[in-house]
Amino acid sequence: MHIRTAAAAAAGTLAVLALSAPAAQADTHKGDTAFTSVIFSKSTVYLGVSKGHGLTVTATVKDNSGIKNIYGDKLVSPAGRIAFARSADCTRPSSTTMKCVFTYALDPNGADYENLRNADAGTWHLDAEAAAYDGDYYQLTTSKWMKVKRYARLTATQAGPEPVAKGHALTVTGALTRADWTTGAYAGFGGQHVALQFKKAGSSTYRTVKTVTTDGGGKLRTTVTADSAGTWRWRFAGTGTTGAANAAGDGVALK
Repeated sequence: MHIRTAAAAAAGTLAVLALSAPAAQADTHKGDTAFTSVIFSKSTVYLGVSKGHGLTVTATVKDNSGIKNIYGDKLVSPAGRIAFARSADCTRPSSTTMKCVFTYALDPNGADYENLRNADAGTWHLDAEAAAYDGDYYQLTTSKWMKVKRYARLTATQAGPEPVAKGHALTVTGALTRADWTTGAYAGFGGQHVALQFKKAGSSTYRTVKTVTTDGGGKLRTTVTADSAGTWRWRFAGTGTTGAANAAGDGVALK
């Protein structure tokens, strides 16, 4: 038996994003109603400035009297922006259990009232309430979550001069940018620690040689001593709101 939740019926197929979420609170419940499983199709979503991403959340709820419905089923950003489910496909695997698959769409470049802002990057919580026939309930607010991060880019690594004499200085440059959801463009990411890595010719493994901090515009520049032929690249580990990135490497031969 397929059921449509009250929230999905009200929202229709349009994902509405707003700035009206209350401050995050702890989960609350009454009786034996419980979410036995909440599974996000993606634990982390990375968004650039133009392409949106979809995801699903599968929630299973149980109560001895049976589940009447699941209400709310919305994702809430750190800034309080709300993403309602575009659709909900619910079934009753047993007389005491309801299972729903909620579908969401996150868009950094939608209409003005829909698109994300930089403050929305970070941990998003699932907010939903399961109501049982005997009056018991369970309200999810903060315990089930996922990450939505701004996409990061590193320009191709440039190392020179090429070829370089063994033991001589080699200058390596690059640049780190990340998606700016507020302006709809990529911008330099300053003040970030980025690893300069080297893979010796004939090896398949990179090792970190040093860590360099980006300048205010996200640019990278450092000097190393060329002891072996091989490939140099930059690697950014990411932050709580921004994804990781690897730059294309630049092979350097010795002369």
